[in-house]
Amino acid sequence: MANSPFSSPLIAFLLTISSLFHLSHCTTTSIHDFLRQNGLPGGLFPKDVKSYTISETGLLEVYLDSPCLAKFDTMAYYETVVRGNLTYGGLTGVEGFSQEELFLWLPVLDIILDDPLSGIILFDIGLAHKNLSLSLFEDPPDCAPQSQGNCFSSCLFF
Repeated sequence: MANSPFSSPLIAFLLTISSLFHLSHCTTTSIHDFLRQNGLPGGLFPKDVKSYTISETGLLEVYLDSPCLAKFDTMAYYETVVRGNLTYGGLTGVEGFSQEELFLWLPVLDIILDDPLSGIILFDIGLAHKNLSLSLFEDPPDCAPQSQGNCFSSCLFF
């Protein structure tokens, strides 16, 4: 069998170059624009995101300078690193993001946008599913620095 221009070393090289371009492209796009490109509202994360990474398996990791609190319809708490599995219109298996409900801090497990025309985004907070207006997440929120230690004196996390 004759070597063709599409031999496996050439294909491996092209795939490597392609993946490097993809990774560099992701890091130059803001997290807010990246979320919009993936069917989610840009305001899910605060304005002051330091950086983010996305793996080949879809694991999204978002890095903040410090834990912080933001206000949507209720208070939201972001740890220094927030992780989740990104699919088009969804972030599942979320870690590092909690929402205040009835004086308790409950972890946000999944964020799903099934139908953008509905104007509703679903937050799975374990005990319940909350349907929130997409308009709450159009713009990235300001996020006030908050240490987890300070929050435990006045907050209960589960």
